[in-house]
Amino acid sequence: MVDLNDPVIRGYFINLVGDEGFKVVQKMPEGEVTDEKIAEVTGVLLNIVRRTLFILYENRLALYRRVRDTDSGWLTYLWKLDLGSLNRQLEIEAKRTLRNLRAKLEFEDGKVFYTCKNQCGRYLFDDAAELDFMCPVCGEDLAYQDNEPVIKALKQRISELEAMTAGAPA
Repeated sequence: MVDLNDPVIRGYFINLVGDEGFKVVQKMPEGEVTDEKIAEVTGVLLNIVRRTLFILYENRLALYRRVRDTDSGWLTYLWKLDLGSLNRQLEIEAKRTLRNLRAKLEFEDGKVFYTCKNQCGRYLFDDAAELDFMCPVCGEDLAYQDNEPVIKALKQRISELEAMTAGAPA
């Protein structure tokens, strides 16, 4: 059984399908149901329900079955959640995040940044010099920004994710 209140799982779903989509996941009826029934039960707009279901399907977290009405010829889609692959999807997401964090660390490491007091943007030394150390947005002076806290936070998060994904299949 999946604990939808777990902050990691909740965060994954909200990132994947948004707040309204997460309501669909939380309140999804058991068994096979139509998207119209899901919208009725959850109180979420039908187009959001459909978008959510297709995103879940693309991520192997929902299944559907088509049934053709013999009289009208219309197709009805019957949906159900299948969260059996959720752990695998979380592993994939964690590894993607780890790659992104490593790339960000590589970018941050050994670079000198400048920013204005309004934090309009961060500029590498060469870019700041081309701007005559003046912010192009607000006109304030650009000052050195120590990125060591950013590097430290990235290293910490990378270490945590590496510990979580250690031994997970690639």
